Formats: sequence, structure tokens, C-alpha cells
Amino acid sequence: MKKAFLLLFMFTFLSKVNSQVFEVIPPKHIKTVQLLSSENEFNGTPIIRLGSGFTLSFDDIRAAEEDYYYVIEHFNYDWTPSKLSKNEYIDGFDNQRIFDYTNSFNTLQSYSHYELKIPNQNVRSINVSGNYKIKILNYNGDTVFSRRFIVYENLAKVPVEIRRSRDLEYIREKQVVYFSVNSEDLIFRNPEQTIKTTIIQNNDLNEAIYGLKPQYTSGNNLIYRYDEEASFWGGNEYRFFDNSDIRLASQGIDRIELGKELYNTYLRVHGPRYNNKYVFNPDINGGFKINTQQGDDKRREAEYAWVHFRLNEDKQENGGEFHLYGRFNNYVIDDDTHLVYNEASRLYETKLLLKQGFYNFKYVYLSPEGNFDSGYVSGNHDVTENDYTVLVYYREIGARFDRLIGVGSGNSRNIIN
Repeated sequence: MKKAFLLLFMFTFLSKVNSQVFEVIPPKHIKTVQLLSSENEFNGTPIIRLGSGFTLSFDDIRAAEEDYYYVIEHFNYDWTPSKLSKNEYIDGFDNQRIFDYTNSFNTLQSYSHYELKIPNQNVRSINVSGNYKIKILNYNGDTVFSRRFIVYENLAKVPVEIRRSRDLEYIREKQVVYFSVNSEDLIFRNPEQTIKTTIIQNNDLNEAIYGLKPQYTSGNNLIYRYDEEASFWGGNEYRFFDNSDIRLASQGIDRIELGKELYNTYLRVHGPRYNNKYVFNPDINGGFKINTQQGDDKRREAEYAWVHFRLNEDKQENGGEFHLYGRFNNYVIDDDTHLVYNEASRLYETKLLLKQGFYNFKYVYLSPEGNFDSGYVSGNHDVTENDYTVLVYYREIGARFDRLIGVGSGNSRNIIN
């Protein structure tokens, strides 16, 4: 897991956060981790309104009906632990066992499917806004994996504009996020100290921009019009496949074979797109959605299949590596996502065990120095359709935690000069 450790270090640098707390990566027997709010069915980082809730689900392919428990922790805006005690941020008691589970039905790969809803009879509500992490523990109290979620109060308006870069070198490759913050309920005193912001592209916290300060104020209106500091590579539309029908080669699939134990889904061979003109292709910006045509209950009747990815890339690795990237594994780069060159086929290849459904993904490059390049294979375009989210945190003088007082959103379909 040395490579995974190096990647987490790299993401810390990319995120511009000095002491960020990352999720614990699930072991290989834990699959299809989803943390969804009622407003997001495509697996983004849940950003839920205070008083609302979410559902965490996952599969254990050992199908042993293990005992799992959950713990909820509160964090500051930069994902350092907050100083609040447990009873200050939740009403009730966590560290409770997950009782809602069911075994797979009529599938080649057996698994146990677990679901946890918050609020429930033990955790009746979450009391304060801010950043959170939910940890899943085994019966020994060891952390199996964790996921982040975010709770907001609707106390500030955050209008967002997506613009092209003013830097002529990147005008056709980058997108810039302009935004402002204003509130009728709060008076922003000393905003350079009390207001913190985070900008997220396509629900990917690994490449978020943290800590921009207002450039100037107009009354109680804070203005952020950074160019370089608030810019993102435009990227390209995500590639996708849909194996909801495990027996039929449909969108993005070359062929399907039944192996000795499981189905094998072979995707079409993908080529580089860095020299191609931009072509709009509707996607769900890196997310995935579980679905099956072979049953009525996708939670326990969806099959697992080996999905084979094949990349025909002319560029040399130059000591680096090609990887898969997407929400299917929470944007983690590890040994499983590494595409290895096959001398026989002359393609870069890997395979992942994935549950049936619709998936977005992209090919990225990891240099020997640990630099992450999402446009190395697919290119970057200023008009690529991307979702942007701006989070605004507020800590009054003398307060002990960061409240999330407003959420703004924008999409580059409406990009302006």
C-alpha cells in the first residue's frame, strides 16, 4: 500500500490543506460504498441541509453477515478535527450496530448488502452544520472504512459564475470560478478571519481549492474574483459504460463473456482524446448509479462482474503510470486502478470487480514525481460541462467550530468570457 500512501500525500498537496484528514480506504471485500442524500442520486459527496438526512450503503462480498458499527465525527472547514464534544453535534448515541442488511439473491457473486439511514432511532438528528466523517467499525472496534459528508445552514446566498481564464495561455483549457457571499441574517465582521471557502469541481474533494479570502467587500457583500487562484482544468467529458443488463453488450461495451465464476464485461478499446476537438457527451460528472435488468431489487439482485478496461495510448509512460479515476471508488488511485501494459495486445489494461449499473470514469496520468494530470490522456477544454460547488464557512470571534452557512453552485454550460 506504499503507492496509496504516496497518493494520499499527493492529494494533500493538491488540495492546498496543511493537515487534511482523509477517509480510510475500504478493504477488498467491501464494495460499492454509496453515501447519498435524497437530493443526489449520482454519488456525489453528500451536501445536506441541516435537519435533513442521508443513507450509507455498502456490500461485503464475503457474505458472512458480519457485525458492523458506525461512528460520526465533526471537523473544521479544512478537515482538521473540531473541538466539539459528541453531544454537541448529534442528538442521540452513535457507535451502534447496523441492523439493516440483506443477502444477495440469485447472483453468481454472493454478498451481504448493508444500509444505514441517518437520522434513525439512535441518532435522532445532527445538531450543527459543518464537515463530518462517518466511520464504519468491525466488531473489534477497528475502522473498516470511512466517508465524508457535509451539512449546511441556508443563511447566506452564494451566486456563482463560471468564466474562461484571463490567462491567454490557458484560455482554451481552464475554467475560473467567480462568486460572492451575502447574508441578510449575519453581519460579516472581519471576514478575512471569520469566513472560509472551499471550491469543488464535480464533487471531487481531492482537487478542491481551500481558503480563498474576499478580495473586497461592498456593504455585507463579499466579492471573490480570483483568476489563477480559483481556476480548474476544464478536462473532458467522462467516458462511460452501462452493464445494467449483464447479458447484453450495450453502451460502451464490446462484449460480455461468462467465465468460470463470474461475468466478464469487456469495454471497447479507448484511445487518447488530447488532440481531438471537444464533443459534448452527456455524463454524470464522474458518478455512478447501480441498476440491473435481471431483478426488481437492485440492492441485492444486481450482479458483480469483472469489468475490463483497455487503453490504446501513444504517449509513453516516462516512468509514470496510467490509472482509472472516478467516483466508483471515491476517487482513490491504487494498485487496482493501475493500467499495466500488455505486450501481446499492445494495450494498457486493468480490470475491476464492479456491481451492475451506469458508470462514469476517466483515464489519468500519475508522473514519477507524484503529479496528477487528468488531461494527459483526454485533454482539457474550456467548454467542458463541469459542476462547481462553493462552500462558505463562518466562525464568529470566540466560536469553537466552523458553521457552513451557504452553498453555491454553477455549471460551465453557462461559461462566459
